[in-house]
Amino acid sequence: MQRAGHYPPPAGASEVLGLEMAGRIVGVGAGVTDWRAGQDVCALLPGGGYAGLAVVPADMLLHMPPGWSYAQAAALPEAALTAFVNLYVEAALQPAETVLVHAGASGVGTAAIQLCKASGNPVYATVGSAQKAAHCLAMGALQALDHHVADFAAELLRAAGAVDVILDPVGAGYFERNLQLLRVRGRLVLISTLSGAQAALDLRVLMGKRLRVIGSVLRSRTLAEKVAITRAFVERFWPAVLDGRLQPVIDSEFSITAAAAAHARMAA
Repeated sequence: MQRAGHYPPPAGASEVLGLEMAGRIVGVGAGVTDWRAGQDVCALLPGGGYAGLAVVPADMLLHMPPGWSYAQAAALPEAALTAFVNLYVEAALQPAETVLVHAGASGVGTAAIQLCKASGNPVYATVGSAQKAAHCLAMGALQALDHHVADFAAELLRAAGAVDVILDPVGAGYFERNLQLLRVRGRLVLISTLSGAQAALDLRVLMGKRLRVIGSVLRSRTLAEKVAITRAFVERFWPAVLDGRLQPVIDSEFSITAAAAAHARMAA
């Protein structure tokens, strides 16, 4: 999305691609006492993750989990923090509420499934292949529905009934079915528009079930917001990172010189 210009940097952010990093601290600013040179860390960035060096506010740093590679650590912040803020802050997910995650085998999708499992929330997913469905089931999804094979809304309603929260990067193509799937007082969190940004809306559906439709983007938030999100994530879910319940799912690794090939792999 960044390469295609669909996720532009906020004002003042680097135009270099990359929204997360992992590496070793080479120096700290005056007044920084919690971190020192030589520590391995990872962090969410507003941009510039593909660069050789990154300047990161100290409050945004995360310790690299013991035993993790730089590749694993670099794959954690964006996906995990996006899933966390949208499920537990924007949607205010409550104990025992059920969740549907679209694009369940994506980076954000896999993080969301693992977070739901860690917090005890039943979670379902939509995917685009049998292989992706198997991955989601292995991570804790109760059901993974291949949208190429069947109508996921009809299948889910038949198997599990309505859900409380839907996390959706797909957008317009799923909008009407999302509203059908939500219980009374359900929340739909839209985080991207992969299938389009224009959708018809029958306001009576929102009113009748008292639904909330929430639009959310992480990158454009202020530094203060991102720090608060990062700290809240660490407080609630860092134990799950350390004990292996939450970890990034890495399909392939590429050198920076093969970035175009990595982008092509992502788009496949």
